[in-house]
Amino acid sequence: MKKSLLIWCGAAILCITAMVNTSAQNMGNKTEKTVMVGGAAMYPSKNIIENAVNSKDHTTLVAAVKAAGLVETLQGKGPFTVFAPTNAAFDKLPAGTVDELVKPENKDQLTKILTYHVVAGKYTSKDIMKAIKEGNGKATWKTVSGKTLTAMMDGSKGIALTDEMGNTSKVTIPDVNQSNGVIHVIDTVVMPK
Repeated sequence: MKKSLLIWCGAAILCITAMVNTSAQNMGNKTEKTVMVGGAAMYPSKNIIENAVNSKDHTTLVAAVKAAGLVETLQGKGPFTVFAPTNAAFDKLPAGTVDELVKPENKDQLTKILTYHVVAGKYTSKDIMKAIKEGNGKATWKTVSGKTLTAMMDGSKGIALTDEMGNTSKVTIPDVNQSNGVIHVIDTVVMPK
């Protein structure tokens, strides 16, 4: 009887321990709010590159970042705000543009274009909309490339960007938080002069 009681108590302790460990793991997963981008969860505890490589919608951007040698920069402390064009955004460029840009001899031009999509600091959509309101309908940011990018409202809740060439891009997925900043997915590649 004592032996049965000890076995039962031991089994109960093991079950309780397993339940507590499973519960703790599940609680850890629940505290990290993810956003789905390109069929993959984007984790706020990961940096921009660690998340971007998992998005099926950003393979062209990731390849371009690698070709430009910007991987280490975007894995850095930051914070950065990245306006991340999708593969479909790159497809809007004239045929052959991406193939030309990723060639080693065009690294400087590619770097200029990619850093035009990055702003130093972390700006959520709420921050951007506040700046637009304070700027009477427009907010301008200096990008890492040294050029300017203008944000405006697109409808009542959306954000649109206008580049120095006069082209417009819409933010399709805002506020994808990263450990070193935030990504806003956009539908068109923005271009500096």
